[in-house]
Amino acid sequence: MFENLSERLERSFKILKGEGKITEVNVAETLKDVRKALLDADVNYKVAKQFTDTVKEKALGMNVLTSVRPGQLMVKVVHDELAQLMGGEAVDIDVKGHPAVILMAGLQGSGKTTFSAKLANLLKTKRAKKPLLAACDVYRPAAIDQLKVLGEQIGVTVYSEPDNKKPVEIAQNAIKEARAKGYDVVIIDTAGRLAVDEMMMQEIAAIKEAVTPNEILFVVDSMTGQDAVNTAKEFNDRLDFTGVILTKLDGDTRGGAALSIRTVVTKPIKFVGTGEKMDAFDVFHPERMADRILGMGDIVSLVERAQEQFDEQEAKRLQKKMGKGKFDYNDFLDQVAQIKKMGNVKDLMGMIPGVGKALKDIDIPDDAFKGLEAMIHSMTPKERSTPELLEKSQSRRERIAKGSGQSLQEVSKMIKQFEQTRKVMKNVAGAKMPAMPNIPGFMRR
Repeated sequence: MFENLSERLERSFKILKGEGKITEVNVAETLKDVRKALLDADVNYKVAKQFTDTVKEKALGMNVLTSVRPGQLMVKVVHDELAQLMGGEAVDIDVKGHPAVILMAGLQGSGKTTFSAKLANLLKTKRAKKPLLAACDVYRPAAIDQLKVLGEQIGVTVYSEPDNKKPVEIAQNAIKEARAKGYDVVIIDTAGRLAVDEMMMQEIAAIKEAVTPNEILFVVDSMTGQDAVNTAKEFNDRLDFTGVILTKLDGDTRGGAALSIRTVVTKPIKFVGTGEKMDAFDVFHPERMADRILGMGDIVSLVERAQEQFDEQEAKRLQKKMGKGKFDYNDFLDQVAQIKKMGNVKDLMGMIPGVGKALKDIDIPDDAFKGLEAMIHSMTPKERSTPELLEKSQSRRERIAKGSGQSLQEVSKMIKQFEQTRKVMKNVAGAKMPAMPNIPGFMRR
C-alpha cells in the first residue's frame, strides 16, 4: 500500500538535500512536488492543497536547530501532518451494552459481509466477547449463506430468517436473541447496492432508528479512490455514521482514500482490511501509517503481531534447547508456523525500517515457505530431530530433494542456512522473541 506515494515523497525531499537552511523558495519547490505526489495518489485536491499549505506554514515558522538538516525537518513536519490528516490517533469501537449493537453500511462489493465476520473474530479472540452475526441482507443471492460459511470458519453464530424479507424485523429479533442467550455484541450485516439509491438509504435509516446502534461503521473499498470518498460523504449525510472501515488497502498502491476520507467526512478511520483471511485486518493507527508512507517501517505493529502468536511456555522450552545447541527441524517448523500466522510475509518485512523500499520490486509470494516446509516434511523423524545426520550425507539430501520437489542445490543451501541459524540462536539464547528465519534464502528461485 502507498508504494507510489512513498516513492514520490522521497524524491520530493531530495530537493532539500544539501540545502543549508529552510527558505520560502526551497520549501515552495519541495511542496509543489509533494502536492503533485498527493494528487497522483488520488488525494482530494482541496485536501492536498490544505495539507501543503499547513506544512509550509509550520516549516517556515519553526526555529531550526543547527543539528537538524532542512530535509530532516521537512520529513518531520510532513510526517506529523500526515498523521493528523488521517485522524491523529487510533479510535476504538464502542462495545458497551447488553448487547452492544454495531450496524454495517456500504455499497455492494465493498466487503461488508467479510468485514462483519472479521470484526466478530476480533471481538471473540482479542476482546473476550461473545458476538452474534445478524444476516440482514435479504436481496443479494447467497448473502446469508456467505455469512454462515464465514461464521462457521470463526466459530461465531449467525442469526438469520431466510423466509423473512423485512430487514428491520430481522435486526430487532437478532437483538432479542442476543439478550436471551447472553451474546455481548450484535453485528448487523446490511444490504448494499451498486450505487447509492433512495431505497437502500431508507432501509438502513429504518434499521438505525429501530435498533439505536452503538456504532454505525461505513465499509468502503479503498481501491475506488475518490469515488470512495464521495460515497462516504453521501452515506454520512444520511446516516451520520461513527467510523470508517477501509477494505482492500493491500491492493491500492496509491492510498488516496485513506488520506482524504477523514478530512471530508470528519469521522475516524477505525479499521483497515489488508487481505481476505479472517485475521487480515488491523486497527488503524494514523501515526504508524504515516511512518510506513515515509518509509520508516512500523516496528510497533510488527511486535504486536509477534506477541499475539507468542507462546511464553513454548519460548522457554526453545530457549533451553537453543542454549544447548539442540534446536532442530521440528522446532524450526514450529517457528515458521508462528510467522505465517502473523500475516503476509512481504507486508511483515515492509514493517521493518528501510526494508519496504528494498522489497519494492521483489516478489515474495504468500506461500514463501512452501519449499522449505516440503523439504522438512520429506525428512525422516530421526533426521528432523538430529540435524547432524544431513550435514555430510549426500544420499539423504538426494532423497529429500526428490520427496520435496526441490533441487539438490536448494536442499543443500537450506541445510547450510539452518546450521548458520542454529549457531546464531545458540549465541543469542537469552532473547525473548521467536527468531525470524532468513526468509529470502528459503524462497524458490
